Amino acid sequence: MTARAHTPQHETYEALRAEIARRHPRFADRLKQIAEFALDHPTDMALGTVAEVAERARVQPSAIVRFARALGYGGFTEMQQVFRSRLVASVAPSYKERIAGLRRDGRFHDGKNPRAVLSRFASEGIVSLESLQDGVREKDLTRAIGLLGAAHTIHVLGLGGSFPVAAHLTYVLRKLGRRVTLLDGLGSALGDQAAAASPKDALIAISFKTYNPDTVRLFPALVARGLPAVAITDSLLSPIVEGADVVFEIPDMPEAALRTMVGPMCLAQSLAVGLTLALD
Repeated sequence: MTARAHTPQHETYEALRAEIARRHPRFADRLKQIAEFALDHPTDMALGTVAEVAERARVQPSAIVRFARALGYGGFTEMQQVFRSRLVASVAPSYKERIAGLRRDGRFHDGKNPRAVLSRFASEGIVSLESLQDGVREKDLTRAIGLLGAAHTIHVLGLGGSFPVAAHLTYVLRKLGRRVTLLDGLGSALGDQAAAASPKDALIAISFKTYNPDTVRLFPALVARGLPAVAITDSLLSPIVEGADVVFEIPDMPEAALRTMVGPMCLAQSLAVGLTLALD
């Protein structure tokens, strides 16, 4: 039997990633597990056999084939060609691949002395910035700056571990003369702080695993109110992706001691300063 041809929208790696993320909420548990593995480990998907991928994803090989067919492919091999196109096109290596290179070069190692700790965090920061520069698309920056520039007030939402980025972005925007509200939830007043938000405004939401529950709750409520939204997060499967007009994906480092905020901070500064330059 001839394998079924996949639909044109799945012919590129980026289109396939977007389709996997879109379908993820409706997949059965096993297919959800494979979807998460596929987005986190694209090189394994490109180079492994069905058996190898199944072992890494901790599922049966038949589930891998079922996943490919659920996406419109005739089988795993057909879907794998799209993952391989990413390598052929020389897409920037993943965080995990970059960290592996740092370890091979001796620039990334564990240790208990302060210098080793500094070296580890500095290495993670370097990789984060390199990946940010390679991964962020100019059209997304332009679109985000356009949304922020048209806003009467910019509402910044970032709680828990994301709060330092949100607070710094708010500080820079204020210094640059923008109307901005930091939705920090002090005094359990998060709902009150967001009460005045309207479609004339814009929202910047920042959240990484494990996603802050108040951010996860408030984000869709503000989007439903008609606010244009920019999301800074770590995965296309993040709960602040759906409904966002622009998504900046900054994956976490593998085996990170703590999530590095170097990349998100740099992106936040770029948006704030880029907005000011665009309006001058």
